[in-house]
Amino acid sequence: MHLMFHISLALGLVCDRGLTLGDLIGVLNDFFSRLGMSKLRFKPAYNPYTEPSMEIFSYHEGLKKWVEIGNSGMFRPEMLLPMGFPEDVRVIAWGLSLERPTMILYGIDNIRDLFGHKVDLSLIKRNPICRLGVH
Repeated sequence: MHLMFHISLALGLVCDRGLTLGDLIGVLNDFFSRLGMSKLRFKPAYNPYTEPSMEIFSYHEGLKKWVEIGNSGMFRPEMLLPMGFPEDVRVIAWGLSLERPTMILYGIDNIRDLFGHKVDLSLIKRNPICRLGVH
């Protein structure tokens, strides 16, 4: 698989009794730290299916600024009712736009260097396989 192939979105969720927003933040911090991104910030956001909801930002050293890398939240209780879950069950969920973490991981400053018809193919030749945690 090439670096620019199938990296646009990753989704995840965890379902358990008593989950909190702190659990969601912990999962996201652990996930991104494994990608080498330890500088994270969370900003309240609106999502129709989750409440509370948060945008996820990571500091991009190359750009010298915070960039959005995903969205997350806790499923609203009325979303879970039709599924028949007990009342104390909560679901934390996230959707990650993986082009931003890929840019941070590989030191890419311009998203156009990763996608589109002007991509420098030498980037693909230097990084033929995308392996998390392996540089």
